[in-house]
Amino acid sequence: MSQATNRIDQLFADRSKKRFIPFLTIGDPSIELSFALVKEIIAAGADAIELGVPYSDPLADGPTIQRASQRALAGQVSIRDVIMLVSRLRQAGVEAPLILFTYVNPVLQYGLERFFADLAANGADGVIIPDLPIEENEEAVRIAKEHDLHVISLVAPTSDSRIAKIGQKAEGFLYCVSSLGVTGTRSSLRGDLDQFLGKVRESTNAPIAVGFGISTPEQVKDVATYADAVIVGSAIVQEIERNLPLLKAEESLQEGIGNVKTFVQNLASALQ
Repeated sequence: MSQATNRIDQLFADRSKKRFIPFLTIGDPSIELSFALVKEIIAAGADAIELGVPYSDPLADGPTIQRASQRALAGQVSIRDVIMLVSRLRQAGVEAPLILFTYVNPVLQYGLERFFADLAANGADGVIIPDLPIEENEEAVRIAKEHDLHVISLVAPTSDSRIAKIGQKAEGFLYCVSSLGVTGTRSSLRGDLDQFLGKVRESTNAPIAVGFGISTPEQVKDVATYADAVIVGSAIVQEIERNLPLLKAEESLQEGIGNVKTFVQNLASALQ
């Protein structure tokens, strides 16, 4: 896969259309259910998917995703399992960009070279590592580029000079954090979000995607006026959690999956 054909680049080649990027914690409540949910979420209108690698100390994540991580870890789900899920999704005909969301410790334990080689070999398009700042990501970016993968940078409200520094180096898309603190649903977003995103837009040629705290179709629609893509995580993970009793019982499994799919459809349709 060359840079010209990295699925993230293909997705954003046409900036006239707003994109919807959901996140889910893989292995919550099982790898098999994650496989089924990813396929249904794409059918519901997702343009790309963030695949959350369960981790015991997820610094950027609020209580909802922490609980999902704990459930997945109880099932022994590892970073390797998430990479192999990418392979299964590709074999099942999934064409959407698939982006791992993980932390630096599991990546270093796996081995940087091996990590990016395995991501590429199994059909992933990139990775988000929230605790790997741009000052420390040169080696990861270099190895990723050798495999035509993107290391997606995050930018939060900060000094203009730092926004410019992150924006200049951004590739794939730039993940803009809509609110300071950890992930989680919020009843309202920052009043100065448009000013922050204006500064980000001036700093980069990369598409900008906004996440953290977005949980309703109204918020999706509002944020999309300033961004190329909208990311929703905790609200979807929360919907999965709400449906766990259904998802864990064979006779109600399809109902549970259907509820999650409808929830995602409502969010994605706000971009139409």
